[in-house]
Amino acid sequence: MNHPSAFPVGNGVVDTRPRTAVQLQLNGMGDLVWHAQYFRCVAEQSQGGQVSLIVAPTTMARELVGHEPWVKEVIDFDRRPRRSERRKGRHSGLLGPLRFGAELAPRRFDRMVLFSDHPGRAIIACWRAGIRTILGFGDTWLQRQLLTKSPWISRYRGPAVAGYKDATAFSIAQGFCSAPIVPRISVRPDALERMRERLAPMQQPLHALAIGASESYKQWGESNFVELANRLASRGHGVLLVGGPAESQLAKDIQARVEPALRGLVAAMTDCTVAESVAALSLVRSCIGNDTGAVQFAAGVGTDAVVVLGPRPPLEHDPEHVHLLQAPRLADISAAEVEARVLAVLDQREMTRRNP
Repeated sequence: MNHPSAFPVGNGVVDTRPRTAVQLQLNGMGDLVWHAQYFRCVAEQSQGGQVSLIVAPTTMARELVGHEPWVKEVIDFDRRPRRSERRKGRHSGLLGPLRFGAELAPRRFDRMVLFSDHPGRAIIACWRAGIRTILGFGDTWLQRQLLTKSPWISRYRGPAVAGYKDATAFSIAQGFCSAPIVPRISVRPDALERMRERLAPMQQPLHALAIGASESYKQWGESNFVELANRLASRGHGVLLVGGPAESQLAKDIQARVEPALRGLVAAMTDCTVAESVAALSLVRSCIGNDTGAVQFAAGVGTDAVVVLGPRPPLEHDPEHVHLLQAPRLADISAAEVEARVLAVLDQREMTRRNP
């Protein structure tokens, strides 16, 4: 048992794989979905087949992946709380990395795997925690001086969203996997059971409208969602307005503007946990809406996600399930255009089902 983290697993077998922490710099729920499969690959090469996952609380990691067998624990990196919280994160400021490193030290990690393009603060925390193997992108000269020598990558600088691209290149370079992996997450069984019961009365086919948006420039708008809900409901389809507590009033406003004869086909769901939202999105035929976490949840569980993206960089991580609507301005995308894309996706799925 000379390895610093050698761990007996029975029958004289010793697990000498490194005790590993993985840190994600990006702080969105969708960001975590994009990276989860690569974290699983790291876990397969780590002690016990697990990793400790270091993420911002805003990723909602316990709800999204806390039940996964490869997750040993979720550790909050509390640097940038939401503005609405009106507080300073305990890991903010010049001394924040040292405080965080002191919290990590008792866990005696053998290595840290950094999915980050600005790893400076994390490197400081690692040194305070006594972690001497620190793997990272190595995109700059300075990073290569501070990180453990290993295969480096050059960050993606193309037209698409970079997070998934960088995670893929890094994971392949480090030997965690041999090819790109399409993002997938699993559904919590208890949440799935609750959502099956809740959605059972809804009209089929059922579509989820992801009405939330983390930033105002991503918001397609109430009037557009009202028109889309009317269009789908007029076809006899069910419509589920999906969001968090912050979207409860928006959901009520949309429902109130739906044509009276169609309101029975339009329901709101803004009171669920993130795990329940994931489960609900696994039960609908499509998820349509803003570029937000919900559409990434949907694609992550194999549901078609139609994203009203506008002029923003394209998402290229799952061409089979992520369908983009782009235009010079978000306002240029009409409800009629979105409806047409949704119906085309449904037709394509039906054709595939009949002719596998």
